[in-house]
Amino acid sequence: MLRDVLGKTFRFLGYTVQYGCIAHCAFEYLGGIVVCSGPSMEPTIQNSDVVFSENLSRHFYCIRKGDIVIVKSPNDPKSNICKRVIGLEGDKVCTSNPSDFLKSHSYVPKGHVWLEGDNLRNSTDSRCYGPVPYGLIRGRICLKLWPLSDFGFLRASPNGHRFLDD
Repeated sequence: MLRDVLGKTFRFLGYTVQYGCIAHCAFEYLGGIVVCSGPSMEPTIQNSDVVFSENLSRHFYCIRKGDIVIVKSPNDPKSNICKRVIGLEGDKVCTSNPSDFLKSHSYVPKGHVWLEGDNLRNSTDSRCYGPVPYGLIRGRICLKLWPLSDFGFLRASPNGHRFLDD
């Protein structure tokens, strides 16, 4: 009787560890579901929208300009932020706010990306904390799941004019 109970207990623990490892690998390397909060990505992503974030792009260095990414916050490592990639290493980016009369530009250093929210008037982004190390990228958002009326791939940046190609 005791042997039977111990056998079932150890089998249960073994399955729990096994499936826990599979779940960890799936969420770490494949992707997961993310609930976005805050106004910084409006109108593309609204507060409380549910999106799918795939993680393979960051592992294979396939992040491109215009992609929306989930990143560990440079200001608070316990939280994640959702921003659009405006510049990759070596790119020239506009570092000033849209309302500034004189525009200032800078180059993104090696191993970094320049991130901005689509809602430029209400976004804390690289214009505040500078270029973000590529290693802080957690995943690339590729699909909006909720609300169902907006289900599908994400639209292009409303700030496409901020992308500089010189």
